[in-house]
Amino acid sequence: MELDGAGWNGGDFAGLTEAVLAAESAGFHAATFTDSPVPGRANALQRAAYAGPVTRTIALVPEVDTVYTEPFHVSTQLASLDYVSGGRAGWIATAAESTEAAAAVGRRNVSGAALAQEAAASVEVSRRLWDSWEDDAVIRDVPTGRYIDVDKLHYADFETPADFAGPGYSVKGPSIIPRPLQGQLPVIAAASLVGEGQVAADAVDAVLVTAPTPELLADEIRDVRSRLGATVAVIAELDVVLDSRGQAAAGRVAGTEGGRALYAGPAAGLTDLLGSLLLEADGVRLHPASLAVELDELSRLVLPELRRRGALRAAVQDGTFRDLLGLDRPDSRYADSSTAAAAGN
Repeated sequence: MELDGAGWNGGDFAGLTEAVLAAESAGFHAATFTDSPVPGRANALQRAAYAGPVTRTIALVPEVDTVYTEPFHVSTQLASLDYVSGGRAGWIATAAESTEAAAAVGRRNVSGAALAQEAAASVEVSRRLWDSWEDDAVIRDVPTGRYIDVDKLHYADFETPADFAGPGYSVKGPSIIPRPLQGQLPVIAAASLVGEGQVAADAVDAVLVTAPTPELLADEIRDVRSRLGATVAVIAELDVVLDSRGQAAAGRVAGTEGGRALYAGPAAGLTDLLGSLLLEADGVRLHPASLAVELDELSRLVLPELRRRGALRAAVQDGTFRDLLGLDRPDSRYADSSTAAAAGN
């Protein structure tokens, strides 16, 4: 569930706490956090990090830009989020044209195919850096005064390809923070960014699928699954406006044009729609028109009925976001090299 800007105002973290705890109590599996380059506004990563220690089961998945942010810092901040949330962090890697974001960092605007190049490079940097510390790199050897085993740290050695459209860069590494609790955070991206010549399908764990209407959403899910294969989870995007408190959804639809499929109507109809979508998709990300209004209806009427029908599983207790997605915890890509080096000594 998208938390609809809760906690955007840096002084309103109490509101963020209330929202994320309500979503967790209702049984949502994940809370997502949108981002926007507005001065004075707490960004998505900051809001997710604040929510980490106050929650126990819900995954925390911020949108983090890959175009106008430094990949090294993105990687380390996401790793930190994984620690403060106890392994419940994920990353929605975004890459959208934005003259405002470009101006905010003093960089030229990026558009077209270059957006996918930026996203692919940023994701690859993060994945290499997350692996650059092996799981047992921290040894805390008091007699020798060693905190880490330097043989278990590795250079990322990333360089942008020769055909990179933007300013090229390199990342040496290793990271400045130990390997995340999950090993690799689940990475999610828009399906439109993923595919041949863009972000590689094996670089992401899930994709977000949109369509103009709910009727077209199931077809789009099937098309994306056919294009990317069965190893990538597919998550549908849906705007939601519900009848509530004596007010019809039709009267609240204005201003909800988000470019996504929109459901507006009673809770029972949404329950039926989600039940059918979950036969095709691995999950649905809901974007409520009003967090306060829709969350109440969803928690009282929609989620309990979906669970009763067997369409929605219970929240994972004491698990990770990878557990929720059915992903194994991967070994570091560099583990074999240090094992081989130790064998040669």
